[in-house]
Amino acid sequence: MTKITLDNSDISEISPIIAYTVAMPQPNSHIFEVNLQVSEWRKPTLELVMPVWTPGSYLIREYTRHIQYFNAYSSQDKTRLFNQKVSKNHWIIETGNTNDITIDYHVYANELTVRTNHLDKTHGYFNGAALFYFIPGLDKQSITIQIIPPTARWKVSTALPGIERKINLFQAGDYDTLVDSPFEIGTQDVYTFEVLGKSHQLVIWGTGNIQPVTLIEDIKKIIEVEAKLYEELPYDQYLFILHLSESNLGGLEHKSSCSLIYPRFGFRDKDKYNRFIQLVAHEFFHLWNVKRIRPKALETFDYDQENYTKSLWFLEGTTSYYDTIMPLRAGIYNIANFLDILSKDITRYLNTPGRKIHPLSESSFDAWIKLYRSDAHSDNFQISYYLKGKLVSLLLDLLIRIHHDNQRSLDNVMSQMWQKFGKQEIGFTPQQLQETIESVAEIQLQEFFTDYLDATEDLPFDDYLKPFGLKLQPILDSDIIPFIGIRIKSENSKEIIKFVEAGSPAEIGGIDINDELLAINGIRVNPGQLNDRLKDYHSNDTISVTVFHQDQLRTLPVTLADPQPSRYEVIYIDYPSSEQKQKLMDWLGQE
Repeated sequence: MTKITLDNSDISEISPIIAYTVAMPQPNSHIFEVNLQVSEWRKPTLELVMPVWTPGSYLIREYTRHIQYFNAYSSQDKTRLFNQKVSKNHWIIETGNTNDITIDYHVYANELTVRTNHLDKTHGYFNGAALFYFIPGLDKQSITIQIIPPTARWKVSTALPGIERKINLFQAGDYDTLVDSPFEIGTQDVYTFEVLGKSHQLVIWGTGNIQPVTLIEDIKKIIEVEAKLYEELPYDQYLFILHLSESNLGGLEHKSSCSLIYPRFGFRDKDKYNRFIQLVAHEFFHLWNVKRIRPKALETFDYDQENYTKSLWFLEGTTSYYDTIMPLRAGIYNIANFLDILSKDITRYLNTPGRKIHPLSESSFDAWIKLYRSDAHSDNFQISYYLKGKLVSLLLDLLIRIHHDNQRSLDNVMSQMWQKFGKQEIGFTPQQLQETIESVAEIQLQEFFTDYLDATEDLPFDDYLKPFGLKLQPILDSDIIPFIGIRIKSENSKEIIKFVEAGSPAEIGGIDINDELLAINGIRVNPGQLNDRLKDYHSNDTISVTVFHQDQLRTLPVTLADPQPSRYEVIYIDYPSSEQKQKLMDWLGQE
């Protein structure tokens, strides 16, 4: 076999023409048939690279694993062109004297998430990074995309502009835009509405108990309150793609659209509906914070490898703070709902032992290897930059409000970041982010950043909540249960230990993850009985715990510890002052 050497010479002054066609003639096969035509090519070799990740989802996903067929040939005479795969996601094609090249390849699409591709008899959905190659050196070249649905009944929804007088033919200004513009193809319901003079669409695939009219009115409110913060909507039109599924939940932001997936029957229950509104608020907020306000490390995407940054706490955590407060500002839920959501987040944080080990800035940096790859031990040594980033953003907001009597807030930070970096899409450094926050707060925050971002000091919630007439209340169950330090799940009538807290009585006693819990003091523990059984004991009691460990019977001595709070609640302090009441009103807009 002839070895191909990559030609790194400059692209010819004659700009090649890049055109994709995506067909799906047999949707039940889950195969997208992709055709790439490169015209006016003037080099002896053509290199193609498939991304290994997609912006907004910080995990190497190896999209090339779904490619099942690859063929390159001359567009004129169909002569096959020799090609060679030189790494997991790189192909090189010998073009010879051929100026017009065609590449056919198939992509298997049967993974229904917002980050991947899915095709079946009901619809087709794809993300650009998971479907399209890029040509090094031509990433700024415009690209056309022709969609060929399997039937005339299927329509196409995407944020990309269509080409006039052409059916299902779209154009992306460059490869980044193509990656940033997912496609929904099928018989989806399409709802068009206007907000602040801009056109919006909500497209829904799937069935459930969703009420589109009510939902659209609430989406309008979210758009309005978020646009008010930044004083503009930085797009001509915007597309919400919503997939209704059995149980999946998630979202992925794009510059002029977002993809959402949510349980199909999650819209009648008020708490579940509020959670969906938070998801909408989160992904929409990203069109500023992430898609345009982004770190220097993500200013230019490298689709071929990890793109490291310590600022994901700000991109995702701060956005998570705003996804909680924006529905409150929009009047979709009230202050009780807001404090309840905040209480649950603080409970998750304080019940995650990894917060004492994993600094927030390191959590951001480690996203590629930790957040999306959690296991049974993860809570012991890591913390989510979404979760802690949200709570650090809460403290920053309160800190600024305290020092400026609510005349300044985190809103001013976001506005300044938009004006300084987002509008021009200039990447910021961690130091520039800190300086912007300090300039709004008008105080030095190095100690704050050292303690809560670069170290693992616990967040002092009460110090920041008290000026607003609030406090954090630990809640113990009415029946006092001594602490053992395990979480269990019933599987096929077996009690399987899914988590053992580091340093807990269970770990000290020798209990391990995936052990099957059998008995306490020689008496069987039936499914759901553990807490009831522990009520019969007290702190410092030593009990005998019998388990199957890798099919071997073990009886282990475990000395129980003091009860721990089951949850934490943000509540009002007794007899708040008029100043505290006013501060709360100015922060949350309600008494």
